Amino acid sequence: MNSTYEECIKACLECMESCNMCFDACLKEEDVKMMAYCIRLDRECADICSFAAKAMQSNSPFAKQICQLCADICEACGNECKKHEHHEHCRKCAEACFRCAEACRKMVA
Repeated sequence: MNSTYEECIKACLECMESCNMCFDACLKEEDVKMMAYCIRLDRECADICSFAAKAMQSNSPFAKQICQLCADICEACGNECKKHEHHEHCRKCAEACFRCAEACRKMVA
């Protein structure tokens, strides 16, 4: 496996996990309606992170484009989660998203 991808794959998998945990925790919040966009982005972000990790692991010729999109989605998800920082799961998820966006951008550069 390409070692330049290793750090990025790790960040993607950690972000995917955070998004899945945040998604699940958001569904248990009192005001689920208020969390709807956060839940939606958690799903999108977990999916693209999983896909990006797979693309890098298989050395896809499209890995860079996929990681560029992953960075954009991670950033959007991070910004949304940041609005709900009073929930610990959102705060942790935002951190993971921003870390992943940075790792993806570094990989693409």
